[in-house]
Amino acid sequence: MDPNNTLRIELQFSGGMELLFDNQKMIKANVPAFFSTESTTEKHAATIGDLIGWIASTQLRERPELFIGPDGSVRSGILVLVNGADWELEGELEYELEDRDEIVFISTLHGG
Repeated sequence: MDPNNTLRIELQFSGGMELLFDNQKMIKANVPAFFSTESTTEKHAATIGDLIGWIASTQLRERPELFIGPDGSVRSGILVLVNGADWELEGELEYELEDRDEIVFISTLHGG
């Protein structure tokens, strides 16, 4: 795969997550297929960990602390689905993105 390629990823937000993204429930995004490692210029295939950082820097409109946790992952209380499966079954942050993946972020915490 050419390092200049992008992946077409469908992002979905619900359970209140859409409020952080200008009320968008779905974003069809072109995400870089490769990211550089922090300590080197080597490139690696895009992972969900990379995607979360990319979303935070390009799509998130407000209150990043409600999306990103202290460890750089999504904060607790957000369910992440990869093509309909819990991301825990797919390797969480290490899952390598594929073209046309559907990634869903659902907040499970609600005020009352």
